[in-house]
Amino acid sequence: MPGTKKKKWNGFSKDELLNVYRNFVSARFADEKMIIMIKQGKSFFHIGCSGHEAVQTAAGMALKPGHDFAYPYYRDLAFVLQYGVTPEEVFLNFLAKADDPSSAGRQMSNHYGHKALRIVSQSSPTGTQYLQAVGTALAAVKEGKDEVVYVSSGDGTTSQGDFHEALNWASREHLPVIFVIQNNKYAISVPIEEQTAGKSVYHLTAGYEGLTRYKVDGTDFFESYKILTEAVQKARKGQGPILIEAETVRLLPHSSSDSQIKYRDKEELEREKAKDPIPRLEKQLIESGLFSQEELDAFKKQIKKEIDEAAESAEQHPDPATLSDYLYAPQEENAHLEFEKTEPAGERTVLVDAINHALMEEMERNDKMYIFGEDVADRKGGVFTATHGISTKFGKKRCFNSPLAESSIIGVAIGMGVYGLKPVVEIQFGDYIWTAMMQIRNELATMRWRSANTWKAPVVVRVPVGGYIHGGLCHSQNIEGFFAHLPGIKIAYPSNAADAKGLLKTAIRGGDPVLFLEHKGLYRQSYAAAPEPDAEYLLPFGKAKVVREGEDLTIVTWGALVHKSLEAVKILEKEGADIEVIDIRTINPLDSETIVASVRKTSKVLIAHEDTLFHGFGAEIGAQIAEKAFEYLDGPVKRVAGADTPIPFSAILEKAALPQIEDIVRAARNLLEY
Repeated sequence: MPGTKKKKWNGFSKDELLNVYRNFVSARFADEKMIIMIKQGKSFFHIGCSGHEAVQTAAGMALKPGHDFAYPYYRDLAFVLQYGVTPEEVFLNFLAKADDPSSAGRQMSNHYGHKALRIVSQSSPTGTQYLQAVGTALAAVKEGKDEVVYVSSGDGTTSQGDFHEALNWASREHLPVIFVIQNNKYAISVPIEEQTAGKSVYHLTAGYEGLTRYKVDGTDFFESYKILTEAVQKARKGQGPILIEAETVRLLPHSSSDSQIKYRDKEELEREKAKDPIPRLEKQLIESGLFSQEELDAFKKQIKKEIDEAAESAEQHPDPATLSDYLYAPQEENAHLEFEKTEPAGERTVLVDAINHALMEEMERNDKMYIFGEDVADRKGGVFTATHGISTKFGKKRCFNSPLAESSIIGVAIGMGVYGLKPVVEIQFGDYIWTAMMQIRNELATMRWRSANTWKAPVVVRVPVGGYIHGGLCHSQNIEGFFAHLPGIKIAYPSNAADAKGLLKTAIRGGDPVLFLEHKGLYRQSYAAAPEPDAEYLLPFGKAKVVREGEDLTIVTWGALVHKSLEAVKILEKEGADIEVIDIRTINPLDSETIVASVRKTSKVLIAHEDTLFHGFGAEIGAQIAEKAFEYLDGPVKRVAGADTPIPFSAILEKAALPQIEDIVRAARNLLEY
């Protein structure tokens, strides 16, 4: 091995240059080894970084691992190696082994994460990482830290809306985010001229005021390192954000599932090989006078041996018994929560005020809690006034308006959550949550599970939902059926003020992401009002409430239908029927035990909910009853639900579309006759 020499070239010592070369070659040999192992049937998928080594190595060197945060994309092998991930750890990830620090075998190959290095767990959807990086940078600024956040992607991913939402937020707030766009001119098979106006994201982003932009030859390490170090210095001084378009070459197909000869001709591929950053670096090192070709060749052989040994060292397979581990916070993480220590005994309060008071009390209790969303700050205080007065009391640093962009709200909240803050965000109407679905389904709900408990994002998402308000098809939707299908996220749907306050406080203090559904038709209804609980009243998730006991029939319900069911029971009571009503209170977890115990007692069950009948959450409850209490049933499991249509604006049509008291009475009478 060559010894240390005082002589420098281009600002680097011989040992430093050797380490740069080591990282280039390690990444290249790792790519080659993984391709061989796929052919041997030892793994299933690979995305190569070959051609991207120069800018990735430069980025890894410019940052402080373990201090700064990194959101690398799936082609960032050379970056993570330079940042401190070992070759052994790379192969543990590639082979989906139990000791893989990224995910313990839960993620696809090349999806990196490393808690100690502050590499946040990454997943497959292109572009979701941008907003999370912005959220982490925002958290760092709010905590007064000098940390920088690196986020990268290919050029094709910049077509995603989340990219532009992230640039907007970061530019407006001057956040310390470095966006490194590795432009290899292809999004799988789609060339950049079919993706990007002007064929350059550098030119495309010129209009973002406050965004510093660079364009660099990403195959030249020295040019890339100069720009990256300058960018990091600026970001650390509060002069961010920075966008760097690095022109690279993709020397391998998009992935091991792709064949680029289908869409790239031989001449083009030969031109790309001529820009390979490794021969370019070798030429520069030899011209420096510090290295001979023989030295580099010998060193290369040594690195190949190290990579082969790293690939062979990964052994332990994940235990199938751990499949469901870390979908939710481990029990010990929520052990501090004490439930129902008191009884609600304060002044009678409407639901929206109970929500407001819960938020106020928790903001007072936890200075790491932040509230944001559209219109949440004073003087508006939310379109339903649920956040009224909070920004006045706690300042707009802690309660602030977001852009009108639901994906931004959730993505930024995830980034703040992984940093260690407690974001409680509002989606103004459930009807508009769908642009955030990628961030919720593939990011928020899976962060803890996919990282095997090394990263978590316990974000609380408050969402007004429901009809009966003449809101039409885009201000009346119920969404619990969609989101109940997502493992990893808890869902509350309270029917009264006391439950709303107790469940919201539990959501805020707990360790899980929570979708907190608030029926806007109940916000100010006197029948949904209740004596207000005190500041320490917590309700557990997964505990239903028997709001009326009975012997003849069970009605299982939630939200607005709790009150309609109780009104229906009053009518049926006059006819001699003794009916039990259960308010499930939380969708996930669902208290199946209370439901099944009631069905065993009454032998008949009616499920009443506002969402559509087809694929509504009532179908899941019915399936569980059929499975767990079939032998106790004296009649079919019946449902009353909304029509399988959107909610119309006409009052007459809305009444026809949504379940009414008389619908519950009719269905119950029919069932009682069995």
